[in-house]
Amino acid sequence: MSESILIGIVSVIVLGIGSQWLAWRLRIPSILLLLVVGFIAGPVTGLLPPASLQGDWLFAFVSLSIGLILFEGGLSLRISELREIGAAVLNLITIGVLITWALAGLGAYYILGFDPALAALTGAILTVTGPTVIIPLLRHVRPKGRISQIARWEGITIDPVGAVLAVLVLEAILLLQTGVGESSTFGEAAIHALAGLILNVATSVGIGVMGAGILVLVLYRRMVPDYLRTPVALMIVVGTFALSNTLQPESGLLEVTLMGILLANQPYVDVRRIVEFKKDLQVLLIASLFILLSARLELAALDYLSGRSFVFLALLIVVVRPIAVFLATLPTRLQFGEKVFLSWLAPRGIVAAAVASLFAFRLESVYPETAPAVVPLIFLVIVGTVAVYGLSISPVARYLGLADPNPQGVLVLGAHAWGRQVASAIDALGFRVLLIDTNTRNVRFAKQAGLHAELANALSESVLDELDLSGIGKLLAVTQNDEINSLAALNFLEIFESSEVYQLGVVSARSDQGGLHVAAHLRGSQLFGGQTFADLTDMYNDGGRVVTLGVTDEASYASILADYGDHAVPLLLARGNDLFVFSNSNRQSPAPGDRVVLFIPSAEKEQQRVDVEAFDHLLEYAHVLDLENEARFEEIALQASALLATRLPITADKLAHGFLEGARFGAAPIARGLAIPHFRLPSIEDPALVIVRCKAGCHVRFDDSVEGDEEVDEFVYGFFFLVSPQSSPGLHLRVLAQIASRIDDDGFVEDFAAATDHHGLKETLLTPGRFASLTLDGAGDFGFVGSSIENVSLPRDTFIVLVSRNRELLPTVPGMVLRGGDRVTVVGEPDQVSRIERRMS
Repeated sequence: MSESILIGIVSVIVLGIGSQWLAWRLRIPSILLLLVVGFIAGPVTGLLPPASLQGDWLFAFVSLSIGLILFEGGLSLRISELREIGAAVLNLITIGVLITWALAGLGAYYILGFDPALAALTGAILTVTGPTVIIPLLRHVRPKGRISQIARWEGITIDPVGAVLAVLVLEAILLLQTGVGESSTFGEAAIHALAGLILNVATSVGIGVMGAGILVLVLYRRMVPDYLRTPVALMIVVGTFALSNTLQPESGLLEVTLMGILLANQPYVDVRRIVEFKKDLQVLLIASLFILLSARLELAALDYLSGRSFVFLALLIVVVRPIAVFLATLPTRLQFGEKVFLSWLAPRGIVAAAVASLFAFRLESVYPETAPAVVPLIFLVIVGTVAVYGLSISPVARYLGLADPNPQGVLVLGAHAWGRQVASAIDALGFRVLLIDTNTRNVRFAKQAGLHAELANALSESVLDELDLSGIGKLLAVTQNDEINSLAALNFLEIFESSEVYQLGVVSARSDQGGLHVAAHLRGSQLFGGQTFADLTDMYNDGGRVVTLGVTDEASYASILADYGDHAVPLLLARGNDLFVFSNSNRQSPAPGDRVVLFIPSAEKEQQRVDVEAFDHLLEYAHVLDLENEARFEEIALQASALLATRLPITADKLAHGFLEGARFGAAPIARGLAIPHFRLPSIEDPALVIVRCKAGCHVRFDDSVEGDEEVDEFVYGFFFLVSPQSSPGLHLRVLAQIASRIDDDGFVEDFAAATDHHGLKETLLTPGRFASLTLDGAGDFGFVGSSIENVSLPRDTFIVLVSRNRELLPTVPGMVLRGGDRVTVVGEPDQVSRIERRMS
């Protein structure tokens, strides 16, 4: 007996995952193959005997699995999207659901000959669509604009709404069957349904908010270790789901969906790791559910299908869905083409199959002759809608002008400084560009520069669904990590043509001739003639910049390259409505009328601007140590090193050793009572700084000075501990020069000593005239108060680098909302800073 159970469990997993893999290889919707394989494994071959799949355990497992799938769907929804599409989504999941219920119910009554009550239940079950089918279809089609968000929101939120409606209809049917007087029982059923709806919503909202709050609290306060974060999240989800269902039957689906939405939109903890786990779990659950639900059908179930069933299917596709969409969206601002697209996108999925199987089982005693017909009918609708919509939605979208047959937009992976310059050039050429990065600072800077940017992991499976890729047909992977570039290129091959996936050159060795040797695992075409991240970053750190130049008869491409020397790197070529990328597999020959994007060395003025901006950004993330009592230099160095070690991949002891050893050999210049201990590290990417003020002074004495040098024995009142990348000696020297220049400025020492807090200490190092220190007392012309820092309408190329609240310096992270009374420091070009000061005063 135990062996047969084991074989059954293994068969479900093997058949489910195997079917999904085969569907991926054949490029067909996996649901179709799962249903066929499950039916063959069940009633056809008996590998999974249908009789063993009829117990209550199956429906408990199905219900819990659907809850986890909807929770994962909720995690992908962003409330900010509702600002534009909220009215349309609300109408579709309310008015649209009611219209679909009424029309589908009438069709089941008149075409299929169902009992009125059973027809009403069938219509309620068919109000749900299939997010597990809709989202892959949207990923493939990539429709333009808001329509993708509308379809995704409707597909995820309509499932719990439709399930609740079906539950209320079922309870009303069962209540009517136990009544004694038709009129009284009908009124009682209506009141019972209304009360059930109110209780359902109240229970779902209450427990969903409670569950989300508990999980956020647990993660925020780090009450569990990292390896238990996802299991604890799963525990809370299933626990609240069971509690909600226990208090109010079938309310758990709405509860977990709301909980997922709340978690996805809170600013306190990162839930990306939870999302990744739920994605993997969803694949296993969907595979298992479809195999189990189709395997429990009997061969006799096919007898319930007839020509009328196909007429009913056609009615749902051609009549019911379009009427529901057009009437529901009548008060909205959706265009006709968008309404037509939504009218042709309503595939049914796992929720419809699960609810039908569960409710048909409960109604067999009430309608023994017709209730068994519901499940095969719903499965026919699932197969039919998935096949029809899956095969036709792409040409329909192109016909409506909602999908670009030749998308020229660019997805740039890597929102670092020169990556933002490349994106700005693409945007200026008139092509859509989207930047993604896992670094919040890079994403914030990109948004402040007026670019579309998202905080996203390019290696995540969910990133293909979460990003709006409409109009985008190319990938440029330009991160500093070669493996990430290669894996991202492989990930995006699922939706982009292989010829349009590019990544930076990967250098594993240099040939004897000095050429590049490209690693075998390179997945995308080599960008920009095989240039590596280090090559382009060195050029940028030395002042390189991205420019766009027009090619004419007088200014030929060859003459343009000659003007900028051999170090100019061609990046992109715009010709009419087409954008071409310079790569090893795509060598372009620019002609008159083309526009060429080049990476060129910069002029001295540009170099100075880059240096100042780099120093401003360094200062923004610098640590501050303000000491009241006298301390030894060794103690201060260790404290500063401990602060740096929280951000750098090196221990505090090694950092302290580097500072102390450097100081012995002159790498801690002292001037005007201030010292700059510094050295370079091979394992870091960006410079880092610790500002130390020692009010009582520090007696610095280096006993082991280099032979022949004078011994250093001075009182020092401030230190600037600096570490920089080993690969950027020029950057290191320029930062040192910037600090030394400020120390030499008249009044700096006095300002440094008089600073009242950490904010003020940092401001003393900023270049006078290039920053404005503001205290917010209202929204002002730039809308500071009430806005998140990335949404403040500042002039171009000005940035918020420091924010203090109640004299406490806060990290400037995306999503942080500014309040009245905050102290804010804005940096930028002097004319822009002066403009801000004038308008704010």
